[in-house]
Amino acid sequence: MAINEIEHCEHTEVHAETVQAVREHMPAEDELYDLAELFKVFGDSTRIRILFALFEADICVCDLAELLGMTQSAISHQLRILKNAKLVKNKRDGKQVIYFLADEHVRSIIYQGLEHIEE
Repeated sequence: MAINEIEHCEHTEVHAETVQAVREHMPAEDELYDLAELFKVFGDSTRIRILFALFEADICVCDLAELLGMTQSAISHQLRILKNAKLVKNKRDGKQVIYFLADEHVRSIIYQGLEHIEE
């Protein structure tokens, strides 16, 4: 067997009952699309680093830029993506904008991913 070859059935036999049972539990296409889009957001190490920082403290853009060694503009761009994905929220404190996790689900998603890669 070639290294790149994927194992597959040697004989095509559709198990209609299994297919139907699985089909009945599949989410709607638009939900699957939204889920895939959410996971794309996690596909950038800078955004992951920002989320880990927010696990520790609510933090302003200036402090995130210093912490990650990036410009405020670059951090703001990544925060906009995280905010659009409903992973972070922000509040104004005088002249600063403070970012924080939208909810505890964000932490759970990241830690489950981390646990998976550490197995």
